[in-house]
Amino acid sequence: MSDGITAASLPYVSPMQAPPSPIRTDWTRDEVAALIALPFPELLFRAQSVHREHFDPSEMQISTLLSIKTGGCPEDCAYCPQSAMHEDGGVKASRLMAVEAVMKEARAARDAGAARFCMGAAWRSPKEHDLETVCAMVEGVKSLGMETCVTLGMLDNSQAHRLRDAGLDYYNHNIDTSPEYYGEIISTRTYQDRLDTLANVRDAGINVCCGGIVGMGEDENDRAGLIAALASMPRHPESVPINMLVRVEGTPLAKKDAARKDGAEVDPIEFVRIIAAARITMPTSRVRLAAGREDMNDEAQTLCFLAGANSIFYGEKLLTTPNPAASRDMRLLQRLGMHTSGV
Repeated sequence: MSDGITAASLPYVSPMQAPPSPIRTDWTRDEVAALIALPFPELLFRAQSVHREHFDPSEMQISTLLSIKTGGCPEDCAYCPQSAMHEDGGVKASRLMAVEAVMKEARAARDAGAARFCMGAAWRSPKEHDLETVCAMVEGVKSLGMETCVTLGMLDNSQAHRLRDAGLDYYNHNIDTSPEYYGEIISTRTYQDRLDTLANVRDAGINVCCGGIVGMGEDENDRAGLIAALASMPRHPESVPINMLVRVEGTPLAKKDAARKDGAEVDPIEFVRIIAAARITMPTSRVRLAAGREDMNDEAQTLCFLAGANSIFYGEKLLTTPNPAASRDMRLLQRLGMHTSGV
């Protein structure tokens, strides 16, 4: 371009089109399965069309996730190395971090470009004195001008309101998989327990971050069921993290996958299809490409962005599992001509 004008200096212009499609909360499993099965070019075209109705397709929201209390969790989630029930999972229990130690990490994340700071604790549900400390962390991170998110296990209504009063923006509580497959992964809390926590979070006026994991042995029907369950909630989650299973040695799923002869890896194209289905069915949600990115090449991640993923975690670790180096993420976004945003 001439006269000093570059592509980066041009404002984003939404394409001329009909008014945005209505937001549906009545998606069925069969409808989602039909979406996922579309010819790949058609699926990505639909996902991109929906994405552009609501977002700048060149913008990526950056979040950072910190484990503020690691290991010793009494739940038996088959994918999680933090469970105390997986004796050889390799993660030792730790105490809850001090507020100032968390603030140090939050300042570093803000200075590195993160707009949202997420804090995770390996609990079934928080105890009273621990919740008080977490509320202080939320207040501190908010004072830095960042969005706040926590994941602390199950919450009752009173706990959700206390976090809201501290200034919490988002609460993460994933449903993990389809209602039908859920019992194959977790036995220590029910699917309804998760829905009850989400209802308490909604009642407190906190934004919901809720998604699931692909690659835990579920079939195509279960993957469609996961997206249908999320997209048929009375109000869609504001953030939808889609994780690819990270097989951590010592967890039941790692052992199960090691015994399989048909290959346990999730096909990247099939994973992109799930991202696209999430984007189409939940048009205004941030679809976050979450765990498993360390095992994806740049091309697979780029396809996920084309399919509508517009949020990533930034930093070299997601709680206890590896994540791409920040420098790798920045190089990829620069190559693609994309920019970060705190929106």
